[in-house]
Amino acid sequence: MTAHSPLRRAYVSIGSNVDRTRHVHIAADELRAAFGAVTFSPVYETGAVGFDGQPFYNLAAGFDTRLSPEDLVDRLKTMEARHGRSSGGARFADRTLDLDLLLLGDCIRERPQLPRGDILRHAFVLCPLADIAADLPHPVLGCSIGSLWAGFEPGGQWLHRVDFPWNDVPR
Repeated sequence: MTAHSPLRRAYVSIGSNVDRTRHVHIAADELRAAFGAVTFSPVYETGAVGFDGQPFYNLAAGFDTRLSPEDLVDRLKTMEARHGRSSGGARFADRTLDLDLLLLGDCIRERPQLPRGDILRHAFVLCPLADIAADLPHPVLGCSIGSLWAGFEPGGQWLHRVDFPWNDVPR
């Protein structure tokens, strides 16, 4: 990170299907500790996609950072590893913690992929993102995240909002 890096809004997808309430709390705590003020979407329960597994809790977070895309992804992967996520595992498998960078300002790039393609593919990514960034234009398509969600065809994907216990779970 350089002193001249621009301050940009980052949006991250958070998911867990292993001890999921605890891991969502951990992710929220770690993101706040690393980035200060963080906006969180509601939490949704969603079906596993691409494998036969337990349902996930998914949400989105938004915060400001001066980190480069590479440094931010590295920071997120370090958080995942610290809480039991092994690198190099199956792409579609149970997750203690899954943190994916979705957007970083109006950045468009191949590696890391920004905006992340999952925004347009998965209800569990797009819906929570629309909750906290409905008016934000998609950097490639130009239309708002909210309009993308309004026109989304979920296919076989399901999700429902849960009354998440933000304040009463030990970490």
